[in-house]
Amino acid sequence: QVHLAESGGGLVQAGGSLRLSCAASGRTFSSYAMGWFRQAPGKEREFVAAISWNSGSTYYADSVKGRFTISRDNAKNTVYLQMNSLKPEDTAVYYCAAERTRATELLPLLPDFGSWGQGTQVTVSS
Repeated sequence: QVHLAESGGGLVQAGGSLRLSCAASGRTFSSYAMGWFRQAPGKEREFVAAISWNSGSTYYADSVKGRFTISRDNAKNTVYLQMNSLKPEDTAVYYCAAERTRATELLPLLPDFGSWGQGTQVTVSS
């Protein structure tokens, strides 16, 4: 099992940018698909972005497409979420997630992410 630790959250004004990082433990990081999810107060957790083990495939929620970019560095056991043009509705706790698979079709994997970090708070002020 992989252990995940998010960082990089904070308070930013609307229109600003943040980059989240998620550091993973272990030597098998390159065997995992990685994802970012978020949960706003009073709402269910929702999918944000995902990336395949080799960065060959990415998938985004419609609400963040064109503004957020997911990437990974397997040599550093880290996945990133670059968030630009932030909106108040992006305010949430952001969670990193992992699933051990080398599948490249990401949409079917979304319900299966089994390892989760503790989350990092992102607050966007208007």
